[in-house]
Amino acid sequence: MDPEKELIVKDFELIAPNEEWTEEEFFIFLSDHIAYLIEHKLEYLLSLMYRLDVNEAKVHDALSPFAPEAANIGIARLVIERQRQRVATKQFYKQAQPEDMDEDLAL
Repeated sequence: MDPEKELIVKDFELIAPNEEWTEEEFFIFLSDHIAYLIEHKLEYLLSLMYRLDVNEAKVHDALSPFAPEAANIGIARLVIERQRQRVATKQFYKQAQPEDMDEDLAL
C-alpha cells in the first residue's frame, strides 16, 4: 500500500482496505467515509482535519454549498493532497540525514 494510503488508514482509524485497490477505488472509499463523517460526526472530522494540518480555509471552502463539487469529494482531495505532502517531507528529511549529522552532533 502506498505510504499516503497507509497514513490515511491510520489517521482515520479505518479497517485496512484492499491492498490492490486503484487510486480511484481508494478515493471513493475515503470520500464515502468522509460523507459519513460529515453526516454523523462533523466535529470529529473537523478535529481530524486540524490534527492533520489540512488548510482550514480550504476545508471551509469544500464544505461551502457553493463549492464546485460535493463536500466529501473536496475534503477527500484535500486529505490525499496533505498526506502526499507529509510523505514527501518525511522522505526529504530522511534523505537529508547522512552520516554528517553524527559528526555535527560530536562538535
